[in-house]
Amino acid sequence: MEAEIKRDGTGAAIRVFRAADAAAATAVLRESAEAANWLEKSYVESLGWRGAVALASEVEGRVTGFVIGRQIADEGEILNLAVVPARRRRGEGGALLKAALEEFRTRRTSRVFLEVRESNHAAIAFYGKHGFAEAGRRAGYYRDPAEAAVLMEKKLAG
Repeated sequence: MEAEIKRDGTGAAIRVFRAADAAAATAVLRESAEAANWLEKSYVESLGWRGAVALASEVEGRVTGFVIGRQIADEGEILNLAVVPARRRRGEGGALLKAALEEFRTRRTSRVFLEVRESNHAAIAFYGKHGFAEAGRRAGYYRDPAEAAVLMEKKLAG
């Protein structure tokens, strides 16, 4: 994976997520109650996973968003994606997702899955806009508060 992917119209650079970004990712999540909250050490651990896809968006040297995923066999999974509220609705989340999907395509991944809280209508609409479709539900998937997950899938063209 390239160290930095071209800047687009968002004003953010999309680059490989580094272990040093873990504290910044945790800070992004403090502002993103609807996202899955991870411990700071979990970001560092995720970088060591086989098949990890981890990218950060950066503006003026500050991490403003990230996406963490992984590939297992020919399937991918988006595990966490968040952008600071001040940078939302500017295309930054979409740029992160697009870059992750491009990496999955490069790795010959046939489809990508993700889960989202059933009450997170904005995220469901966001992923739908990017070609994901509802593929099922997982009762009791989330805690604090307890809630079902909507399972979404995007098939990637060969």
